[in-house]
Amino acid sequence: MSGSEPTDAELKRGAWVSATVPPAYANDPKFKKYSQQVEKCLSSFDSVHEWADFISFLKQLLKTFQAYVQFKEIPRKVIVAKRLSQCLNPALPTGVHQRALDVYAHILAVLGSEGLIRDLALWSSGLFPFFEYAATSVKPLLLNLLETHYLPLQAYLRPVMKSFILALLPGLEEETGEFFDKVMGILDRLSGTVAPSFLLQNMWLIMLTSPSARGTALNFLSRRLPRLKADEDITAIVGRDVGLMIRAISAALEDDDSLVRRSALDILLQSLPVDSVAVKKASTEDRSILMRAATSVVLRRDLALNRRLYTWLLGTEETSQQQVVYLKNNALGLLTSTLKEEMFKPTSEYSPSRPFKIFISLLDKDEIGLPLTEKLAFDAFKALKIAIESETELGEEMRITANTLYEAVEPQSLWKELVGAVLTDIVTEKTNCEGIRMVQYVLAAYHTRDEEIESIHFPIAFASILEMLNVGHCAACEALKNKFHMRCTQINVKRLHESTIRETLSLLHEIWKHMRLAYLKNQPQIADEIAASGSAPGALSYACTFYGIVNKSASTELSNPSRSPVAACFEHLSSLTVSLALAVLSSRSQLPIARESFVHSLRLLSNFMQQLQGIADPSLLVTWKPTEWLSVVLQCLESKNSSFSVVDNVISTAIQLQATSQLQPRLNIDQRQTMATFTNSLLNYLRPPWASYHFRAVSLIWQLESSARYPQVVSVVSQSLTCKDPQHMREACDAFGVLWRLTDDSLLPGHRLKIPMMIVLDTLRSDDPNLRRIGETWMRCSLKSYLRVLDPLLHDLCDPEIRRMQAPLQLHGRQVQGFSYVRPFDQRYVIHLLGILLSVVKFGGQGFTKITRTTLISRSLFTGLAERTRDFGGSVNEATYMDILVAVLLRYLQSEPTAQLTHVLGPFNESAQSSAVDLLQTIFARGEIDIIALQSAESVVISKLYACVHTGRLDLQNKLLHLLHSIISALHGQIDLEMQKSTRNSQGEQVVDSSKTHALPTSSYSANPLLIQTLVDGISIASNRPIIQHWLDFILMTIPQFHEMLQSAILPLNECVCKQLKSSLGEITSASHSRTRTADVIAYTTDADFVMLLNAVERLVLLSLSHYQQLNPLEDDGLNEKSAQESSGLLGYMSNVFGSDLAAVSADEQLPAKFADSRALNEAIRVLYAVWDQLIIPPHPQWESQEESLSLIYVRTRTRCRRVLEHLFRAHPLEVIESVIDCWSRTRRRDESSAFELIDVLTSNAQNVVAMLYDCISVRSPGVSDRLRRHSLCPTLVDITLFEFLEQYLHRLEGPLAIQVWSRLMQLCKDFAGASREFKLQIFSSLRCFVILADKLTQTQIVEDKRVRKELQDTFTKLVDVTLLAVRSNDPSSWIRRGQTANGPGRDSPVPRSRSALGIDEKMNASSSSLVDGPKTSNNVDIVDQVNLYLASHVIPNTRRFLVEPDKISAACSGIVSTVVAPALKSRAKPLDVESSVLAILRETSRIPAAIKAWKAPIIDMLNDNRCFNSSPGAGKEWKQLVKQLFETDKTAMTELLGRITTAPSANIFANKEYEMLLRSLNLRRLSYVILTGEKNQCLIQLPTIQEKLVDTLRNITAPVVQSEVYLCVRILLCRLSPHNLSSFWPVILTELYRVFEQVLITLPSDGSEELGLILAATKLLDLLLVLQTEEFQIHQWIFITDTVDAIFPPDRWIPVALFDRLAEIVGALPSEETSKHLQHTPVDTPLVDTRPMRRPLLQTVHQIDSIRDLVPFFSQASMTSYESVYSSGGVIDWDAVEDGLYQDMFDGR
Repeated sequence: MSGSEPTDAELKRGAWVSATVPPAYANDPKFKKYSQQVEKCLSSFDSVHEWADFISFLKQLLKTFQAYVQFKEIPRKVIVAKRLSQCLNPALPTGVHQRALDVYAHILAVLGSEGLIRDLALWSSGLFPFFEYAATSVKPLLLNLLETHYLPLQAYLRPVMKSFILALLPGLEEETGEFFDKVMGILDRLSGTVAPSFLLQNMWLIMLTSPSARGTALNFLSRRLPRLKADEDITAIVGRDVGLMIRAISAALEDDDSLVRRSALDILLQSLPVDSVAVKKASTEDRSILMRAATSVVLRRDLALNRRLYTWLLGTEETSQQQVVYLKNNALGLLTSTLKEEMFKPTSEYSPSRPFKIFISLLDKDEIGLPLTEKLAFDAFKALKIAIESETELGEEMRITANTLYEAVEPQSLWKELVGAVLTDIVTEKTNCEGIRMVQYVLAAYHTRDEEIESIHFPIAFASILEMLNVGHCAACEALKNKFHMRCTQINVKRLHESTIRETLSLLHEIWKHMRLAYLKNQPQIADEIAASGSAPGALSYACTFYGIVNKSASTELSNPSRSPVAACFEHLSSLTVSLALAVLSSRSQLPIARESFVHSLRLLSNFMQQLQGIADPSLLVTWKPTEWLSVVLQCLESKNSSFSVVDNVISTAIQLQATSQLQPRLNIDQRQTMATFTNSLLNYLRPPWASYHFRAVSLIWQLESSARYPQVVSVVSQSLTCKDPQHMREACDAFGVLWRLTDDSLLPGHRLKIPMMIVLDTLRSDDPNLRRIGETWMRCSLKSYLRVLDPLLHDLCDPEIRRMQAPLQLHGRQVQGFSYVRPFDQRYVIHLLGILLSVVKFGGQGFTKITRTTLISRSLFTGLAERTRDFGGSVNEATYMDILVAVLLRYLQSEPTAQLTHVLGPFNESAQSSAVDLLQTIFARGEIDIIALQSAESVVISKLYACVHTGRLDLQNKLLHLLHSIISALHGQIDLEMQKSTRNSQGEQVVDSSKTHALPTSSYSANPLLIQTLVDGISIASNRPIIQHWLDFILMTIPQFHEMLQSAILPLNECVCKQLKSSLGEITSASHSRTRTADVIAYTTDADFVMLLNAVERLVLLSLSHYQQLNPLEDDGLNEKSAQESSGLLGYMSNVFGSDLAAVSADEQLPAKFADSRALNEAIRVLYAVWDQLIIPPHPQWESQEESLSLIYVRTRTRCRRVLEHLFRAHPLEVIESVIDCWSRTRRRDESSAFELIDVLTSNAQNVVAMLYDCISVRSPGVSDRLRRHSLCPTLVDITLFEFLEQYLHRLEGPLAIQVWSRLMQLCKDFAGASREFKLQIFSSLRCFVILADKLTQTQIVEDKRVRKELQDTFTKLVDVTLLAVRSNDPSSWIRRGQTANGPGRDSPVPRSRSALGIDEKMNASSSSLVDGPKTSNNVDIVDQVNLYLASHVIPNTRRFLVEPDKISAACSGIVSTVVAPALKSRAKPLDVESSVLAILRETSRIPAAIKAWKAPIIDMLNDNRCFNSSPGAGKEWKQLVKQLFETDKTAMTELLGRITTAPSANIFANKEYEMLLRSLNLRRLSYVILTGEKNQCLIQLPTIQEKLVDTLRNITAPVVQSEVYLCVRILLCRLSPHNLSSFWPVILTELYRVFEQVLITLPSDGSEELGLILAATKLLDLLLVLQTEEFQIHQWIFITDTVDAIFPPDRWIPVALFDRLAEIVGALPSEETSKHLQHTPVDTPLVDTRPMRRPLLQTVHQIDSIRDLVPFFSQASMTSYESVYSSGGVIDWDAVEDGLYQDMFDGR
């Protein structure tokens, strides 16, 4: 059994035993003999083994007591009380219980009332808990015992009142029970001994703290608590603390037992109605607690509970109206405030969705639901919005709750609140628009298809809100009309805030999306008196009447209400657009908001008209003035406050209004002035700054043209091109160019825009250089296709009115075919056409020639063109444009007027023929010039170009660039001719070396020194932006043809073009990311600009790389072979010492050319990568009017970028892939998909990608493989970065692709595994890549192949072993590659500077400068820690999948543990404080069953280390899972641990007793730690052994340090076991605690005594018990603290009985002089009320005391704090704080 008779040591330390003997008996020999007899009887308890032994023991004990009845004192009463309590164990038979009660009866009779009062704690601790478990035959004995001996104590029962009631309440479980009346009688008598209110207060405390006793307590209250009136003061009946009663009933209402909840509701109805004075006078917190608990019963879905709750909320009246009145007067405010507070301030005690579910459940009762909806619906959705947007883990649950609430709320009640909130926002001056935003949120988040809402409430809300908005803006509208018509200077126009208008219009848009216009016609009926008035009410009045809203706005309705709601809405919309347009005209500070509101109103009107067109009604008669509306919006378009959003929506709406035939009167925009205003507004946005709006503007122009009866738009466009001002002309041409370029071919722009086209083409022949430049720019940037221009020109040149006849001429006997004109025609027009065509052909050049030679005339979309040209081109189906053009020109050249028409046609025919000759010469002719003249001309032209660039003159540059191209072309032809001559002359003498042949052009021609600078400036200077196309054309035409001559210009030009491309990219991304919604966004760059720059980059890079390959294609191979031969030193090591310098010198000889070429490629790839990465159309772009243009730019640019990259990749795959990886390595997010998407585009074969990465890595790691360098390396790319990219790439591969790349990766891993000493970082990277691919491979069927599986296992084992070998090294530089100094060719390419200028040591120029995520190699600890983390996170978890066989798994895990874990645990002062990575390895290994031998030993060694508990509490928590895993896996571990806990003294007489006690305390602490790491009830099987060990320790070992550990272990058992499992342990615990504190009362320990640690341990145990408030302890806690209301409201002349209260008085009364040396010690800070509503230990931070006075604050406040914590916390325990305190007490490394 647990416990035994006290030993001699126990008697020696228990001086208090003799001290408690009355002085009269101290020297009485008979009493001494009496004591000896009792001790002898108690010693026989050790031999008790079965229940019969108990009876014998009790008989002997009773016989001993009966023999000495003359003494009124019980010897060894503490031990006697403990043994009697143990005999009342519920597990013993009834006979034992009866004998024990007989002994109790005799003892109580001997002691009498006075003795019982003195020793009440001793004898009550066994009797009080027994009644609940007593058998039916024993209960009468116990009740008689209590009635006979306890009730006579009367007032002395006050301290024990709560425990006494708890002991009796189990007898009230059933009303028909045998002992029900008996217990009720005892409780009634008990109530008479103390005040009835005091009894009830203890009942409230019991209900609050003891859930199991709530049902029996409610049974008592239902019969003894009087029915209280609503206006009655109940303080005298239920106690002065009504809040305690409220909290007790609230706790019962939230109980899990439905019967308890039902009884609590009955008590609520009986004694605490909601209209009672007690509820009304209670504190706000108490009222909220009561309402929160009462309403929670609806979540139980119990009709009986709901019926009682409804009665409490609605009263007992029968009619619904009276019930609603009662609710509103008494409960609605409290119910609303409680739910609202819980919605907006949820606690961790309940789910955040709880108040919303209560609200939903209450909606089932109409009398509650409708009034509550009006008060709470808006706030409920507001709280839901906040909760969902907070993005917590319960977000999905809150969304479901919100949808349920939306469906449950009555639509009319909900929309009454929502519409009222919107109308209030419009009327008031608040700018937060809370109601408007809430309605928007409800529509967006919760609304689904609902016929009632969409057909009734949406139309009413839409019409009423629109009318309120319009009426509120009427005054401003009228004032603005006066201002603009009467030119008033100052006028106050503010009625509504601009932001309110904007938000309201946005809301109307959302509503309109969910409703149809037809719903406005069918409104529900309203009150009869309104309907009988005969006039149709306005929408606002109708809504207020329909919903019962009080219209507090000062506005009045329109005097003439409309005949139909549809007409009224249109009138409000049209009036609102006018007023908002006037607001835009007058606004200054709030212009963006006013403009946005105007745009919203126009869109709303346009949508309204779209639905109106679908209505079958013949007409809609409305009161509006179309001309006035049109006048105002036209003023808005012409205003400087306008923007494209305004223009777009005004024109779209106007077109829509004109197209709506039902509208009467209709709007007419088919007027010259109106069309001119519309068209000019759109042309203004076709200028370069507004590239984002071009596509939409062109679309609107053609919509305007289609809506007009006559081609007025073309006329306006033509008129815009006839201005004389060059600046205006340039802007007009830019606008027309955009219109021309973005117009689809199917619209025949050449035919429909022929007049403006001819005007623009005329500028090509203008003498004005400005006009000529404008025309040329238009041709370059806007032409789109030469066929568009050629079609109308050929159509008019082939006019059938120009009639000819064949007129052959005879000259010197030969016949020449000719033609004669037979009638006059308009020669001036033909000359004009030929002049234009000459300009086009001269300008078109090769592009014009190519398209005309490849396009058949029959493919023309131009009507009648093919038929007209039939006489000129033979078969029309086979003739091309070039054929027809040449034929027509020849025909004009051949044609002459007849003699009769010579005087009419002659003067102009020469001009026509001259133009034809010029055209033919342009098409066919080429010329030659000598070299000297060409070189002179070249110099002059370059100089002139340079001057023009820097003076901003744009006119000459185009012609000069053409001339310069012709000069260089001619130069190249002459040089080639001379080279060919030189080659032919030398063929008979010698064979010319190819390198000399390549050098000939360079020796014969050198680029002009000013050429490169001129070209760079021409591209980069901002003033040259309009003609940058000309410069790039020149570069792309010249350098590819003559790149040997101009090789030195490629690199600077490439850099310049890349910079321009970056600038354009930044500009277009800024425009796309602009947050401005209505203001104009400036962006000059178009898709054509991007394509132009991308073409230039592509050509320049290819030229640069091709030149280097032609220069020395075998350079790398020879150099590598040479280096390989020189590196074969002694044992392969001499090359590292002597070979480095030789290799470096060889590499430096080729430094300039190699680096220049690689830099050009790298720079180009960076820019192309940026274009590829950034120009991705987002999933949901917010571009609005810019969307079409930006989408076009994004798509075309990215497509062209892809083609450039593909072309470069086909030519130089390894260089391109390295540059792409280098760009990827510079990004912030390494997991972004752009780079990998690009790699997939370049090559879809994963095997090729891995092979190329293998090549790139190998050439950077000499000695790994015998591969030679085949490409130029990226200078900033290192092999570790390549490994990182390979790792990410392998992550993205699927199973089938993983199989393809397996062999390549295996070869890579094997190569590096064989060179482990040189490449440790690379080995780790190889392991990472291998694990990724092996993980994918194990998910396929190929792993079933034995060969593949064996190869996988062997390679995995090898890589892990090599990695561990590197980890084992203690050299901090071991992770830095030894061969870094031997950078042969193909290693890191240096920058284009001398090595001396770099100032960098060669040895530090390593390719492996970083590991994954960038740790520095100089810090070996960081790298090793990363390796350890990877082993824990990826290697060990995959070991079972890869190795499969238990032996291999065990070997691998053992290697990891022995290499990493074992060294980390050794030689540490704090063994548990190890690196997190090491702990992670151990934790992952412990999850593998086959590796138990690997991880078991380190954990056991750690626990057995005597320094284990020197570690920090945090470290103890980190090891928790591992210790738990050990004792769950190894069933013998706990047995071994318990076996080490011994109480027998050591047999060694020389043993150090202090050290022996220390070892015993450590063993107990190990046991405590193991129990603490386990789960709840995990140690239940070993509990008897644990109890036995603890009891033996308390009995046999007197050392305070050991006993303190026992109390710590008991604290942990309380947290790790269910309370009922420790029931048999309570007698021992209580006895020991009572003994400790009783001893302190008698003899206070001295300062610094060893006993202080034991007292602190016992105090902390009680502190924890007061926090846990277990039901088993509650019945005993009165012994230590005052657990009744006397702790807060002590009665008069109250004397404390509890031990802590007595200790506080005794210790606190010590004189201050005695504590002088402790004055500086800070006492325990014990707050009276914790700020958090959770219970936690007060001595949480106290771990050591130097004096008993240090515990005075705790002793004095324990009772009060315990009461207040129970009162305020509601039983919530801060378990985190409790466990944290246990860890802090257990581990000394705080």
